[in-house]
Amino acid sequence: MYLSKKKKAVSAVIFAVIAALLLVGIILVPGQEKEPIKDAMKDGVLHETNRIALFGSDVSPGLISAFVVSGLLILFAAAVRIFVIPRFTEIPGGFQLALETAVGYFSGLARQNSPHRNGFLGAYVFTAGCYVAVSTVFELFGIQAVTTEGRSVSLPAPLADINGAIAMGVMSYGVILISGIIFGKARGAVNALKDFSLPISMSFRLFGALLSGALVTDLVYHYLPLSFVLPSVVAVLFTLLHAIIQTYVLTMLVSVFYGESTEAHKKA
Repeated sequence: MYLSKKKKAVSAVIFAVIAALLLVGIILVPGQEKEPIKDAMKDGVLHETNRIALFGSDVSPGLISAFVVSGLLILFAAAVRIFVIPRFTEIPGGFQLALETAVGYFSGLARQNSPHRNGFLGAYVFTAGCYVAVSTVFELFGIQAVTTEGRSVSLPAPLADINGAIAMGVMSYGVILISGIIFGKARGAVNALKDFSLPISMSFRLFGALLSGALVTDLVYHYLPLSFVLPSVVAVLFTLLHAIIQTYVLTMLVSVFYGESTEAHKKA
């Protein structure tokens, strides 16, 4: 017992010394010149300065992020389908339980809001939810890319680009509208068309929520007394919170409006 307490005390002292040395190094070693906060926040919204060359065109870093996230999700899904799902057992392990829980949640959400037509809805909200969650958390990894001006930038969350958010909102509304036309005929089309502001609200809700987290983190980074430890805490908390909230909000809205547009009506 005595040796155990002694080891803990020595470990605590070593950790404190290392933390103190790191803090001193951060303070004494000159860092790179920071971009003015006004320019940083403006570029976070418009993406006019830090552009990346792609096949001869200058594109937003958010587009590169979207390609990377989409590719990773496709590869992960293929790997799970080929190597993991055939080995599923009646008594699920950790990964199988997590996957079945996620699929069960989105399938239940689809059945709850669209009792008659929920097969495709369950698959779509699961896919959209995974994309929103993963693309939101993606910015935490700090993957670097080189701009056309030779600077290194961290790839942002794809949906923090207004174009990516609009694409997600319009696609979700398209699923609702087309399903309403197919299953609900004229009545379903009317139910979907009357909510013409839905793609706008979904797009700007995603964009505003993710962008606000990025801008708050930029503010903390540019405020020197707080820029040593706090940004990492703020970034992680904001990102995880937004991932959970925006995934829930988007999938819930799509499920509710999909259910209304495809609702079965009895003939009088």
